[in-house]
Amino acid sequence: MATRKRTTTRRQTPDGRSRKKIPRRGGAGRSSSKDESRTLALAIAGAALEHKALNVQIIDVRGKVDYSDYVVVMSGRSDRQVAALARNIEQTIEGRGSRCLGVEGLPHASWLLMDYADVIVHIFHEDTRGYYDLENLWIDAARVPTE
Repeated sequence: MATRKRTTTRRQTPDGRSRKKIPRRGGAGRSSSKDESRTLALAIAGAALEHKALNVQIIDVRGKVDYSDYVVVMSGRSDRQVAALARNIEQTIEGRGSRCLGVEGLPHASWLLMDYADVIVHIFHEDTRGYYDLENLWIDAARVPTE
């Protein structure tokens, strides 16, 4: 009787190093609780407010989507401020022991998306935010006070 060889796929970074696959949602691989994701969302909002982010909102999407617990939406006055907000959030949250799984939207920085697994962050240039109007997509979702 022949035995099957078990094969696995290794993900690699652009420079050729292999990286661990990070469990995202559900089951035994999920280590964060709803309190931890709420605390993370509040820390992200606090880091943004330190750098003068405009109209910061935390939207509770638990039970509405399966990819995240919270969505944090904010604006900056310029592309430079949008990029600076992202840098400050990433540094602040790394200091707390969490890391960003991915950032989309650089180098243009009119709309950045940061993925922290249970918290998704959208940083808009204030002109772009009005066009996409994400808050109205989640009009029925609860809001978490930022202060």
